[in-house]
Amino acid sequence: MSIETYDPQQVDIKVTEKALKHFSTSLAKTAQQMIRLSIRKSGCTGYAYVLDYVAQPEQDDRILTLSPTVKLAVSTKAAEIARGTEIDYVLEGVNRVIKFNNPNVIAECGCGESFTV
Repeated sequence: MSIETYDPQQVDIKVTEKALKHFSTSLAKTAQQMIRLSIRKSGCTGYAYVLDYVAQPEQDDRILTLSPTVKLAVSTKAAEIARGTEIDYVLEGVNRVIKFNNPNVIAECGCGESFTV
């Protein structure tokens, strides 16, 4: 048996190369400095991810430096709920979308907008 400890200051979120390239390209087209990940209550199953381009992080955000030009601010609530998540940029049909591969999700709504952990 092993014991896992959770450090609330550590952000355990990974970003794929495709997502990083997408974020870098998108940030270059804005006047904002970073991307912010937060969570909001939504849909029929509970939560939804929110990605925004922002000039600066909020007070309790944790910052991940993904590259020299891309920083990801993560809200405290998102850091807890999205622990272990991989953020990817994928082709689904004819659309390109940001995909959150969260190992903590136990249910998702049919349309894919909201989830429960």
